[in-house]
Amino acid sequence: MPQNVLLAEDDRAIRHALERALTLEGYAVTAVADGVEALAQAHRTPPDVLVLDVMMPGIDGLQVCRVLRAEGDRTPILMLTALVETADRIAGLDAGADDYVVKPFDVEEVFARLRALLRRTGPVNGTPADVPAVSSASASASKEASGQIVAAGLRMDIQARRAWRGQRELELTRTEFELLELLVRNTGIVLDHATIYDRIWGYDFGPGSKNLAVYVGYLRRKLDEPGAPALIHTVRGVGYVLRED
Repeated sequence: MPQNVLLAEDDRAIRHALERALTLEGYAVTAVADGVEALAQAHRTPPDVLVLDVMMPGIDGLQVCRVLRAEGDRTPILMLTALVETADRIAGLDAGADDYVVKPFDVEEVFARLRALLRRTGPVNGTPADVPAVSSASASASKEASGQIVAAGLRMDIQARRAWRGQRELELTRTEFELLELLVRNTGIVLDHATIYDRIWGYDFGPGSKNLAVYVGYLRRKLDEPGAPALIHTVRGVGYVLRED
């Protein structure tokens, strides 16, 4: 069965072109022109994935995202945005989006990101995907029992998709949770950019992409505490490592 994409884009030319491209790629596409229609359609026929333009009249893509997340809807969301500043991208992640593509975009990149999102969520709408496969080299750094992993003052309940630093529970998006899990399972091991892209997104977007840096930055904001040691460290030119200095 084709997977269902709900596309919301107010620019008619972009909407029609992307609808045709997605249909030729094998998706069943429902295309709407604004956020009001997007919410109505999502409630009427829940899709497998949403593609939302950020800037739409009335209810914009960020508001659509916030409403769905507030309702407990975990359907993966890919944002389309002409805004390239890091703060704008963070706003999308904060609203609950899973990924974004900056306009003008290559349609092949949209396809790749959709495939990655759908692989992570699995065949059932809104169901969390299997966790990423990781190296066993860090087994001594993090213990696992009853579906929980613990390392560097962090505790993660994999089945419940919950995480804590000390006694403080962290509010994480799906991508943030999976990124943190990958780092925790490999505590003390430097993971290069290509490995993280492959494990989390299923696709390496190349050295020019800032996607990973944005997610790491946002995850740091949620992890860091005044007076406490930083947990995620940048290894310049290589990647990232989780350790408690």
